[in-house]
Parts: sequence; C-alpha cells; structure tokens
Amino acid sequence: MNELLITLLLILVKLGLIFAVVLTMAAYLVLAERKILGRMQLRYGPNRVGPFGLMQPLADVIKLLSKEDFIPASADKVLFFVAPGIAAVTALLTFAVVPFAPPLHLFGRELPMVVCDLNVGVLYFLGLSSLAVYGIILGSWASNSKYALLGGIRALAQLISYELSMGLSLVPVVLLARSFSLTDIVNTQATIPFAIQNPPAFLIFLVSVFAESKRVPFDLPEADNEIVAGFHTEYSGMRFGLFFVGEYINMIILSSMVTVFFLGGWHGPWLPPIVWFMLKVLLIAFLFIWTRGTLPRLRYDQLMHFGWKVLVPLSLLNVIVTGGLLLWMHG
Repeated sequence: MNELLITLLLILVKLGLIFAVVLTMAAYLVLAERKILGRMQLRYGPNRVGPFGLMQPLADVIKLLSKEDFIPASADKVLFFVAPGIAAVTALLTFAVVPFAPPLHLFGRELPMVVCDLNVGVLYFLGLSSLAVYGIILGSWASNSKYALLGGIRALAQLISYELSMGLSLVPVVLLARSFSLTDIVNTQATIPFAIQNPPAFLIFLVSVFAESKRVPFDLPEADNEIVAGFHTEYSGMRFGLFFVGEYINMIILSSMVTVFFLGGWHGPWLPPIVWFMLKVLLIAFLFIWTRGTLPRLRYDQLMHFGWKVLVPLSLLNVIVTGGLLLWMHG
C-alpha cells in the first residue's frame, strides 16, 4: 500500500513539474519568436515590459484574461466552450510518455524520468496527435462561421494527409529499435542517432511535423489574408488564448518527438542528459521560428499534392528499403 502511494505521489510530482515547465516554455517561446522574427525583419521585438521585455508573457496573459469573451449568438455553446480545451489538453497529455533523461537513483529507488513509460509509446503519440484535430474541427463547426468552417476543413484534410507520412516515417525507427517504447528508442541511439542512420525518415518526419503544427509554410487552416484567422476566427479572450498556447505546446511536444525519435534524446558528451535534451528541443523550436521568418505559404493544392504524391510514396519506399536492408543484415 505504501509503495502504491509513493508511486502515485511521484507521478503527481512529475506531472506538476512537466505542466509548469511546459507552460513556462510555451510562454517564453512566444516571446522568443517575436524577438527572433523582429531581428530577421530588421526591427526590435517586444522590449518595453520588464528588463529586455522579459515580462511580456505576463502582460499577454493579463490582456487575454481581461478581454471581452465574445460568443456568437448562433454558435453551439457547448462545443464552442469545449473545443479550445481539447486542443490544449491533447498536446499536454502527449508529454506523459516523453523520456527527458535516464532514470535517477534516489534513496535506493530507481526513478524513471518519464511519467509513464508505455511499451506502446509510439502508438500513444500517434493516437493523441490524431485527437488534436477534434479541437480544431469542433471549434470551427461550433462557431457557425463560414471562415472558421473553411479553416477547420483545411486543418482536417491537412492533418489527415500528413499524419500518414509521419506515421510511415516512424516505421523504420521502430524497425531499428525493435521496440515501440520511447525509452528503448532513445537507448538504441546511444552511439549513432537515427537521423544519421536513416536520413530520409528524419527529413520526412520533420516536414510532416511542420505540417502537423499548422505553421508557415503549412499555415493554411488560419491563412489570415484568405479566411481572416481560420478555425479560431470567432474566438476571443482566454478561449483564443487556449488555442494560441496549444499551438506552442504542440510545437514543444513535436520538437521533443523529433529529439526522441531521431536526435538521440538525452545522449551527448560532457553536459548533463537533461541539458542535452533541452538544447535539442530548443534547436528544433528555433528551426520552426526560422522557417516562419523565411518561407512563404504554400497554395492549398501544392500542400495536398506534396503530402500525397511526394511524402507518402517516399515514406513507403523508405519502409521497404529499410526493412529489406535489416533482413539482409540480420537474416
């Protein structure tokens, strides 16, 4: 009984720490993006609130909390309320299977640096990434707005299209690691990361992750010059804030997944494992921001063409080649 209570307490502590760290990272990732894009465009980013603008995230939260919470008269109020929460919660739940570092040994116990080390962690990640679209499509439908509905339909088509190539790009990772557990996948990359062992899978997964995040050049669901703001056009106040924060939480989780699946997770010389993990995650997050400041938005037909006619065949070919090579090497 005491062992069960200790285990539950440790899980709650880890959940609380992850929740605090992820929300703080999401808030300051917004600030980092605004400053980096400002420098890329030869202007200053936010620099008025606090030293070097570091209190800007707090000012943004106060602004969102104090803004009028507008609900369209013809909206489906229940779905309108629930949708932003689904978008944010599904992103947060994915962190339950992300291993941040090797197990710690404290007081004669082995403390895993992961909330729940599922033996089907890859499937858990893919399942929750599929659920994320429900928040978007429900929010667009419940708004009873043509612009929001167009954004929701675009998001649905885009996420379904690129989830296929994303899932197929992980098949070689599972074949190389011989496990669906994220911890086993990281441990298999102790010497050589999978990004070097299988570059095509890494590039396909990276592009698919960019499309899953709905950011430039794949920001068709909220293309402001075409459909106002897409699926969250009718949202304001803190409900819009949940969609907004959910996007950055999703950016952190996708960066974490790139790190776990292809960059060796916490493995690296000299520095502590958790530092290596954070540095790799921040590097991929910077790549998200850099891409936003560099590339133009794709046309919708180009987006779908690239997903179905380029990435899916390439990922299928990569699965066949990787499986054949492994069979030849170990057969």
